[in-house]
Amino acid sequence: MIVSNSTTLIYLGKLNKLGLLKKFFKKVSIPKAVFEEVVVAGKKENHIDAMLVEEAVREGWIVVEECEVLPQLNEFGIDRGELEAISLSLALKAPVLLDQTHARIAAKAVGLKPRGTLFVLLKALKENDLSFDGFLDSLEQLIQTGFRLDQAVYIEAIKKAREIKEKRK
Repeated sequence: MIVSNSTTLIYLGKLNKLGLLKKFFKKVSIPKAVFEEVVVAGKKENHIDAMLVEEAVREGWIVVEECEVLPQLNEFGIDRGELEAISLSLALKAPVLLDQTHARIAAKAVGLKPRGTLFVLLKALKENDLSFDGFLDSLEQLIQTGFRLDQAVYIEAIKKAREIKEKRK
């Protein structure tokens, strides 16, 4: 099981790779604020990722959960979905998927080791669910669809992907 914030769900949905979460984690818990941001707001804009996440909730492998926000997280200036995702992760003692830098800093401050969209794609490469070229294509699609990626993180992701590719040989 894993807890997810909005960004990972949105971008894996845009890449049509949301099913990787089901395969790798079986169950994905999301707080209500993430559901509101991804599904409710996304459907108003006819985003395909909103429809995919809603379908996964209906199927039962994405579960919307209630949680109380930890007061100490308010000082980090992160949005409601991030606050709830980190709080839910701690309550469930489960890992968390977060992509935004400030949210990752907040998660680390409370003892979590956040992962994100690139982690899922690299895991797919490692598990042979994605080829090296497929990984590179996914990385490019992420950027084209608005995923913000620091140049150093981009280079590190390609480096890790090459290492995984070399280990396969």
